[in-house]
Amino acid sequence: MRVPASRILPALLCALLLLSSCTRSAGAEPARKVALTPCRLEGVGRQALCGTHEVWEDRAAKKGRKVALKVVVVPALASSPEPDPLVLLAGGPGQGAAKLARHMVPILDRIQRNRDLLFVDQRGTGDSGSLECDPVPPDAPLAKQFDTNYYEEEFRKCLASYDADVRQYTTPIAMDDLDEVREALGYEKLNLYGVSYGTRAALVYMRQHPEHVRSAILEGVAPMSLLLPLYVARDSQRALDLLFTHCEQDAQCAKRYPELRGRFDAMLTQLQQAPVRTRVEHPLTGVPEDLTLTRDGFTAVLRGLLYMPEAASLLPLVLDRATQGDWRPLVAIHQGMSGSFNRNMSQGMFLSVVCAEDAPHISSEAIAREAKGTWMGEAGVSTMLLPCAFWPRGELPKDYREPVKSDVPVLLLSGELDPVTPPSWAEDAKQTLTHSLHVTLPGVGHGTSSIGCARALMADFVARGSVEGLAPKCGEGLKRPPFFTSFAGPVP
Repeated sequence: MRVPASRILPALLCALLLLSSCTRSAGAEPARKVALTPCRLEGVGRQALCGTHEVWEDRAAKKGRKVALKVVVVPALASSPEPDPLVLLAGGPGQGAAKLARHMVPILDRIQRNRDLLFVDQRGTGDSGSLECDPVPPDAPLAKQFDTNYYEEEFRKCLASYDADVRQYTTPIAMDDLDEVREALGYEKLNLYGVSYGTRAALVYMRQHPEHVRSAILEGVAPMSLLLPLYVARDSQRALDLLFTHCEQDAQCAKRYPELRGRFDAMLTQLQQAPVRTRVEHPLTGVPEDLTLTRDGFTAVLRGLLYMPEAASLLPLVLDRATQGDWRPLVAIHQGMSGSFNRNMSQGMFLSVVCAEDAPHISSEAIAREAKGTWMGEAGVSTMLLPCAFWPRGELPKDYREPVKSDVPVLLLSGELDPVTPPSWAEDAKQTLTHSLHVTLPGVGHGTSSIGCARALMADFVARGSVEGLAPKCGEGLKRPPFFTSFAGPVP
């Protein structure tokens, strides 16, 4: 629906001029203690307001170092907007929400018509004192990108370089930050929108500050029972099994890639017995580079490709070529994806969260149990946790891992093909969320907001502030994107 210019112009003038006389409606403008100035988000035509809010790094002591949190507000378009904004809680852990704003504003346009959108880079991410650490940068030689070495020295250098106490970067502390930002911006209540790890953050906020939550959307749900990265191998196995099954049920895919599942298993066995040494042209430079592929190096790349069905559509082709000794497609698609991912991921913040909140509850026996019989195996899980042997750990409430109980209205969204937060985890969270609705989108991976009906459902839910009357299904008849049968694309 096109928004009339008569409604857009007042909101834009408010954002541009920040004049006290340009109020949205009587008493509707929040009393802000944060200095926000007009700014532009790359790729977004709408005016935004940007600023920072300082918080104590050690919130308990309230002394010492402070962290400047990046804050972005995209004002509502309505002249008399609703008083409670939608706030994004980003994934990772390690992604900066404000850095994602330019991608998320178009997705949330229906909600922005009547509500402000709020983006705050969680401490340790984005422009909020980012704990960056990149032992294998995107421009590293291909041989280093595909090896499975553990670069302990590089992680130790990162830790030593921080002007920060990494013990202070846990989720509960960050959610108290968010509540302080909420108060400083003059908002009484928030509509939470958590994605992936951001759903854990949203649940923690709901537990710590229930009186300030109007509603919550949890997309790709990671409840308190999900220990990162314990279940990665098991859940990735499920996603790849679905991919093979769907290919076998698709006439064109099955014809083009016969016996792909069996050939894949045979290739894994061969890689386990001996690494493959090959020479490929770098996808960006065209310069030939020598590359050694181990089973663990190969499966680490494969897991990333399962996240998005659009990328997974290429997997039958990529795996078919790999079984024939042609690794160029795998290298090319990995190179394209890894660069964009690493640009907004703070590995140090990831470790500060996981080493304090998850690792203490994960034993080697549990890893062996959950990874048994999977194509990914134990090594991929164990390697992620190795820095936790020396990474300082923050303290947590004793009941931190207990399920979050709440009667706040909650919409849970899952992708059928999600390799890291499949629908079963949303069902787990739903058990203690008494006013909730869980919707699974068929043919979708890790991230449902790319689907039109999911966006409409989110907007309807936030407008209602309730799950009552919401459509219980979304995307009926939706299927994963068609498989590529050549590099030209799917068969018409």
